[in-house]
Amino acid sequence: MKEIYLDHAATTPMHPQVISKMVESMESVYGNPSSIHRIGRFARKHLDDARHTLAKSIGAKDQEVIVTGGGSEADNLAITGTAYAKQNEGRHIITTVVEHHAVLHTCQQLEKEGYEVTYLPVDETGRVSLEDVKKALRDDTILVTIMFGNNEVGTIQPIKEIGELLKEHSATFHTDAVQAFGILPIDVNDLHVDLLSVSSHKLNGPKGIGFLYQRDQTKLKPLIYGGEQERKRRAGTENVPAVVGFAEAVAIAQRNFEEKQQAYKEFHQHFLKKLDQAEIDYHINGNEQYCLPHVMNISFKNMDVESFLVNLDMAGIAASSGSACTAGSIDPSHVLVAMYGSEADELRNSIRYSFGYGLDLEDIDTAAERTIEIVKRLAK
Repeated sequence: MKEIYLDHAATTPMHPQVISKMVESMESVYGNPSSIHRIGRFARKHLDDARHTLAKSIGAKDQEVIVTGGGSEADNLAITGTAYAKQNEGRHIITTVVEHHAVLHTCQQLEKEGYEVTYLPVDETGRVSLEDVKKALRDDTILVTIMFGNNEVGTIQPIKEIGELLKEHSATFHTDAVQAFGILPIDVNDLHVDLLSVSSHKLNGPKGIGFLYQRDQTKLKPLIYGGEQERKRRAGTENVPAVVGFAEAVAIAQRNFEEKQQAYKEFHQHFLKKLDQAEIDYHINGNEQYCLPHVMNISFKNMDVESFLVNLDMAGIAASSGSACTAGSIDPSHVLVAMYGSEADELRNSIRYSFGYGLDLEDIDTAAERTIEIVKRLAK
């Protein structure tokens, strides 16, 4: 039985070209980029070339890119780094209730340190209101951190509109773009963001590497000390092979945005058409107009998410849920709770399918057919 991977929003398989570039780098680029000898300068050139590719992908300057150990570190540096750098200007932060836990848990930690956080609600599609952002702004607001696209339901937030709103305010604007980067074109100047987090493993690059975009003159306090790497903003000898691999993954992603988006839309249509033909009772969670093309979160009536996921796995389908299954108990998805309330059926019957590299329409049709078989069997 062929296994079909439909959990690309969690992580992605590495692209063969990325692996090849990394192997080449590991074999020939072994110097420390901070060393002044020829071998060190050779490593520095590879690092600088990769950084240029990363910066160019979002319309940034090379020096505005801080290489990090992944998206979570980038979020932590953006939020805590801003809070510490601007604590004398205010201690109020604005975010939403549907952020990734790398953002939510960081904000919760800052609350323990005396900062005040406003958690904005979302509508039933998972989208925040621009008016709510405007109302929450205060003179002592130092940071607004709102994700670009949601990792569970795919809803895209009005980042550009929020950025335009904040042009007249002193607050720093951060967006967690981990799920959107590599899927949608992003231009930091068009969005008017000051900080932007991304991660390599969401776009067929290696794990353990990401970056934080920091606009020139944006205040940020380092969280890691020990060296002068990354212009004294993030100490630690740079992982050159991983950065090279990341840059290769970004270059590949930049070449085929439209092709990928069209393919993912077809995957959506084929999957849902199969469900409709089989008269399956379902509905889509998220915003149909503002949605990441590779994320599809479906609520199946009268299904139980835990048994559903186990059956999907046994059928060779790797999908996921926003729920955390631990020791036989399920913690409901905080995103679905925010959208529907704590008693909603969607908390217990929603599955996320997410698309990416290596899939074709035959895989999607097979996955839909196996899903239908499971739904019908469990319904009995």
